[in-house]
Amino acid sequence: IRFWSNIPFITVPLSRAHGKSFAHRGELKHAKRIVVKLGSAVVTRGDECGLALGRLASIVEQVSMLQNQGREMMIVTSGAVAFGKQRLRHEILLSQSVRQALHSGQSQLKDMAIPVLEARACAAAGQSGLMALYEAMFTQYSICAAQILVTNLDFHDEQKRRNLNGTLHELLRMNIVPIINTNDAVVPPPEPNSDLQGVNVISVKDNDSLAARLAVEMKTDLLIVLSDVEGLFDSPPGSDDAKLIDIFYPGDQQSVTFGTKSRVGMGGMEAKVKAALWALQGGTSVVIANGTHPKISGHVITDIVEGKKVGTFFSEVKPAGPTVEQQGEMARAGGRTLAALQPEQRAEIIYHLADLLTDQREEILLANKKDLEEAENKGRLALPLLKRLSLSTSKLNSLAIGLRQIAASSKDSVGRIIRRTRIAKDLDLEQVTVPIGVLLVIFESRPDCLPQVSALAIASGNGLLLKGGKEAAHSNQILHHLAQEALSIHGVKDAVQLVNTREEVEDLCRLDKLIDLIIPRGSSQLVRDIQKAAKGIPVMGHSEGICHVYVDTDASVEKVTRIIRDSKCEYPAACNALETLLIHRDLLRTPLFDQIIDMLRVEQVKIHAGPKFASYLTFSPSEVKSLRTEYGDLECCIEVVDSVQEAVEHIHKYGSSHTDVIITENEKTAEFFLQHVDSACVFWNASTRFSDGYRFGLGAEVGISTSRIHARGPVGIEGLLTTKWLLRGDNHVVSDFSEHGTMKYLHESLPLPQRNTN
Repeated sequence: IRFWSNIPFITVPLSRAHGKSFAHRGELKHAKRIVVKLGSAVVTRGDECGLALGRLASIVEQVSMLQNQGREMMIVTSGAVAFGKQRLRHEILLSQSVRQALHSGQSQLKDMAIPVLEARACAAAGQSGLMALYEAMFTQYSICAAQILVTNLDFHDEQKRRNLNGTLHELLRMNIVPIINTNDAVVPPPEPNSDLQGVNVISVKDNDSLAARLAVEMKTDLLIVLSDVEGLFDSPPGSDDAKLIDIFYPGDQQSVTFGTKSRVGMGGMEAKVKAALWALQGGTSVVIANGTHPKISGHVITDIVEGKKVGTFFSEVKPAGPTVEQQGEMARAGGRTLAALQPEQRAEIIYHLADLLTDQREEILLANKKDLEEAENKGRLALPLLKRLSLSTSKLNSLAIGLRQIAASSKDSVGRIIRRTRIAKDLDLEQVTVPIGVLLVIFESRPDCLPQVSALAIASGNGLLLKGGKEAAHSNQILHHLAQEALSIHGVKDAVQLVNTREEVEDLCRLDKLIDLIIPRGSSQLVRDIQKAAKGIPVMGHSEGICHVYVDTDASVEKVTRIIRDSKCEYPAACNALETLLIHRDLLRTPLFDQIIDMLRVEQVKIHAGPKFASYLTFSPSEVKSLRTEYGDLECCIEVVDSVQEAVEHIHKYGSSHTDVIITENEKTAEFFLQHVDSACVFWNASTRFSDGYRFGLGAEVGISTSRIHARGPVGIEGLLTTKWLLRGDNHVVSDFSEHGTMKYLHESLPLPQRNTN
């Protein structure tokens, strides 16, 4: 029991069923009892007269959704004063217009002045209308709402406090949403914040403190405070260096500079933080977020409950390592230092990493064994994914060879001049290659991806954030440690960061100020999810690998079965594996066709018949559900076409622009196919499996891109570079080149420096 103004009251209930607040955002989905505090700026219109009905309807919809999930929702709302102000203004204007029309004539109507309205009178006039509005909105979702008006005395008086507590519990038991507000019609004038100097004492003087007090009294799991800013910033929002604080910890107040309060309402951000910290101390988790932004307000409450990175989350548990934002900044700074190194120094780092992969082979395989055992015990990975997760001595040796290829080819990648132009006398322009910036690579079940991508990032001078699947946690940890050990020889250890926090992939995809390019490595579903989640950040990759092999009438018998077997059976889970086999109609019921079918049966490949193929058969295999299917297993579709032109049209309609192959001995037909198929990789008489950075001689790849811009196909060092323009002049100004100026444009192409091809 503590004292304030000589009145005893309990600051934290004597017993709490749920104990401590949630430590991480991901745990918020387990919140059962939730208080949503709606600030005045959220509820009221921009003119501060009347309610923002669209926002209010959206909030009611979200609260109703959560209530119908079995949660216990409470709302602490502002808005009575604004609603009452709107009603009273209307009444005053109507009254004045009648009086002036009677006594002064119509000419003076335009000069009417609206008196300043006292807040308590506005609250008294607005309370009933505000509640009626809430009731009407909640009724649409078959939910009942109840109004409770409180003052500070209701918390100070022990009997009143118990009565309030009992009423709220009874309403929640009956599945009713309590809507609570300070009774602004009788509330005393605001007093100094002397009782908010620490977090141990709090009184109800605005809806922020009311929400915090109520949340603790009711042993609430989560308090959501909605205002007109995205959350808590380290300096006033709108200032040049202001950064949104993702997680705020007790004791961080000294790192924050508070600005002015919002356009309406009693409490500013400082009051919100103090109230939030008080609630956090009482065992309630708190998130402060924006409830007014049109793009996010429609799902801000449900996003918070789902654990998404929205607003500022208050937590008592500090992570052991840096936050992902800090890691992004470290990768940015480390990448710039890396790009400034000499090419030989970057190559030396990659050579050293290649050596570490073989020297530390036993430690790597031991860590990988732990991952495999955990995955098998939990039974959460399919066989193809287990195969991807597995490392071996031969895999590590191949990795080391690929890394040495990258090192050898990287020596003139960054800073290479690709165009030189003499604009005018003594005014020369150069276009040079530079790193993209910070890459985010997200990969599943493939620890061998980590050293490959790290080497490509190092060679291209990019900072790198890596987010691997938890199924490969032990393998990723040791491989990242080796990458940082190699980087340390030239003091750029921070350039490659492994994200180990409980960060959701969707949240990472929103860090558009830290990340310049996202590269997903994994299933088509992962790629699609990332492409959907990325907010303002380009995504390089392909969502599907629907690869075709077309067997022409002039195909070689010896080549057909070898190429098809390799394309489908060598590694069926790969994105460059055959998924649809197109066969010319004239080959049906020929010995070649029989050989193809027999080979697929021997390899235990399940065949699905395309519509045209099925029409030729009396007893056909199961008809394909979709011609746009990536099986990723020992399955494929067979379809019949009448010509190479029809094969091309089929690929364009049902393919994914990844890799497509023609098998034929007719050079003219082959060239038609090569020139007309619009895919990233188009082959003649070669397996689809050649679509790979290592096999292309790139050393490794960060992925295969099917996009139309920047990079396409297997992406190596070149795909991780962009360009910048360097202009060297001598007191040149544009006005000298005007009609009456003294200079003229030359635009002469200059020879490029000789490339080092060793």
